[in-house]
Amino acid sequence: MERMKLLFLLEVAIFSGIGLILDRFSFSIWPQGGSISFAMVPIILMAFRWGLKGGLLTGFLVGILQIILGGAYILTPVQGALDYPIAFTVVGMAGLFAGPIQRALGDGLMKKAVTWITVGTFIGVLLRFICHYLAGVIFFGSGDPSVPAWLFSLTYNGSYLGPAFILTAIVLGTLLTTVPRVATQQRTRRAS
Repeated sequence: MERMKLLFLLEVAIFSGIGLILDRFSFSIWPQGGSISFAMVPIILMAFRWGLKGGLLTGFLVGILQIILGGAYILTPVQGALDYPIAFTVVGMAGLFAGPIQRALGDGLMKKAVTWITVGTFIGVLLRFICHYLAGVIFFGSGDPSVPAWLFSLTYNGSYLGPAFILTAIVLGTLLTTVPRVATQQRTRRAS
């Protein structure tokens, strides 16, 4: 039991670091932020491996690390929380689909697994989108009186999270159907 806890904590730390690094190597499409990156891949992978606890904790740490290491654009504490720790934490809600994904992969049902991987990824990205959308409407607006804040935030956040969702789903679908054991925790064997 202690080894599984240690494995869990090590994986959370490692995958959080990987998420932060992948976020640094992103394709920024807007000068004021918003980029297409693979930062959600390790968060969602942890969600599929460990369920909600793995995904939520990994996402939370990625969001906090972005603030600590200076990669965050923060106007107010509430906006900062909504755009970083909360937005990346909710990506881990993909863990709701860990069970069906692991069962489908274990049974060799790859099409079914890809469907669940896509659904789980979509839910995680959708929840992140909602956080960024709300922050955009409440704190940023459009800067142009002729464009409603809700429309600007929808377009702005959708323009990078849509492609990020597609890329993340493709990477995870390919990875997990090629190497299905990546979706399960590796049990440590005791020396006999």
